[in-house]
Amino acid sequence: MRWLLSFTAALLFALNAFAQTPAADPGEKIDELVRLLQDPDVKAWLDSRKQGSGPATPASPSANSGLARWEAGARARVNEIVAAIPAIPVEVAAAATRARQDAISRGYAPVFVIFAGLIAFGLVAEAAYRRFAVRRDTLVGRLIPVGIFAGAMSIVFFAIEWPPLARLTLLAYLSAFILFRLTAVLLSAAAIDSPLRRRLMILFGVICFAVATAAVGESLGVSAAVREAINYCFSVIGLLLAIEAVWAIWAGSRSWKVAITGFLVILWLVWCAGMKGLFWIGIYALVLPGILGAVGRIALSFTSDSGSLRGILIARGARAAVIALAVGWLALVWRLNPDTLGQRDPTVVALFYGGLKSVLILVVADLLWQVARAWIDRTLRVSTTTTSLAPADAARRARFRTLLPIFRNALAVAVAVMAGLIVLAQLGVQIGPLIAGAGIFGVAIGFGSQTLVKDVINGVFYMLDDAFRVGEYIQAKDYKGTVESFSLRSVRLRHHRGPVYTVPFSELGAVENLSRDWVIDKFRITVGFDTDIEKARKLTKKIGAELMEDSELGQHFIEPLKMKGVEQFADYGIVLSFAMTTVPGMQTYIRRKAYAKIREVFLANGISFAQPTVQVGGDDKGGGAAAATQAIRAQQASAATPAK
Repeated sequence: MRWLLSFTAALLFALNAFAQTPAADPGEKIDELVRLLQDPDVKAWLDSRKQGSGPATPASPSANSGLARWEAGARARVNEIVAAIPAIPVEVAAAATRARQDAISRGYAPVFVIFAGLIAFGLVAEAAYRRFAVRRDTLVGRLIPVGIFAGAMSIVFFAIEWPPLARLTLLAYLSAFILFRLTAVLLSAAAIDSPLRRRLMILFGVICFAVATAAVGESLGVSAAVREAINYCFSVIGLLLAIEAVWAIWAGSRSWKVAITGFLVILWLVWCAGMKGLFWIGIYALVLPGILGAVGRIALSFTSDSGSLRGILIARGARAAVIALAVGWLALVWRLNPDTLGQRDPTVVALFYGGLKSVLILVVADLLWQVARAWIDRTLRVSTTTTSLAPADAARRARFRTLLPIFRNALAVAVAVMAGLIVLAQLGVQIGPLIAGAGIFGVAIGFGSQTLVKDVINGVFYMLDDAFRVGEYIQAKDYKGTVESFSLRSVRLRHHRGPVYTVPFSELGAVENLSRDWVIDKFRITVGFDTDIEKARKLTKKIGAELMEDSELGQHFIEPLKMKGVEQFADYGIVLSFAMTTVPGMQTYIRRKAYAKIREVFLANGISFAQPTVQVGGDDKGGGAAAATQAIRAQQASAATPAK
């Protein structure tokens, strides 16, 4: 920083040295010119020159072009500013003298003393607030003292009738000082390194002082050329501060630093050439991403949940407000500089304003989309828990999980298409023919892709019929599995063994939904022919009551386990039929528990389960055993006979 301060001091000393030679009074030259024009000899010579001159040659088209006029105007403006630089100290001193004399002549202190007094009064009020108030290390807590400071000064400023020049000067510089303090508070709240924060504060302080000086220059009698020269001097200081910050604290490579320095110099030259709109576009490209990030972080400090709808609305809304302010400022700069290159071309003007409107449209579309997506995602997260809800509420949430993803995709497409069409309309494109052409193109696509159209239409009717929802187990033709997700043309099924099926809606056909409302599960058990059927029924009723009272299984029952009766007489025993009504998806688990319970209770009460048996022989139950004994003895006798 030392070399920068040295350069600034040397520049001011050089300007003061140039100003030691006062410029000649232009009034004497004007009087001399008027006197010469009234001389008869001069008039006669001018008339002879006018008559002797031939017809004026038409100017070349290039000389009358907008580019040539802009170049000539920019060259004249630069020459005028360079010529006015030596007069800066004289003009500034004269303006300060006018303001001082205006205040003193009306019985007031000099303007600088009044300014210092108002600042001191505001600081005293701020110090009193800080002494008695509780310190809060939040953005609001940091802004309140600045508000106290500005309010105290404003009360004194508007309570006293200041002299005209003093009033304007105080208003400009006090406003600049308050704005500087507000910026310092915002920079301290942002997550910025201390060296960068300090340099940004210095740069913004220079900018605030320059803007205040330019605002009071005309009222204090400073000529336009000198005001422009002062602005150029401040711009040089700002450029040097920016370049010093790039080389001192930025961690990029040397090539990137050189590129950023060149970009800053080009921006300064663009500003010097009077192309203010292009200059601000370059500034936006350089600093707006960082500003948006800092504003988003500051906005999120006002909410505890950054992912909530309120947090997204605050963060995105703050960024949208910054972009809207930037666009509005760019439009104001463009309007206030009618001599800028391209202002006289209606096409360029239309494209410029159309581009600004397009940016606002895209910002609003992004804000609406982010808010809608956050609401949909939040509703989907809430809809995943349905165990403690009534069946009607659980069904409604399941339908939300099914329809909201499709609605989210359709909303994204609708927002993108609408925003695109509005942007094209703002840029001067006739969207009527585009819509008509899109309709014809859509008909052609419909004929060429009938299967795709059929899939989409079938999917719409499946959704309207509420045929299945996310999380339900369905079977359609050869496909079965749990519904995982949808798209506009297909459904994704997860088989219970793991494979995933992506089935187009036109291939589903009739859908068997195995997870809707309730499930009646039936199974059969075969017992012996000597089983007491009434006893088995009572035991089954007791088992059903125990299962209903189970803390884990009871909540999944709609109707308890019951024995329906004898289903049939099989080859090895009596087939008994059982049934129970449960919530969908739990019937298999409950059936396994019921099997184990029935086996345990039946065996404990003397009820045997039927087993396959084979009876060999007729009525003589001992004949088979005697025949077997006789065969064994014959085999032993043959083994004892020696071979011959």
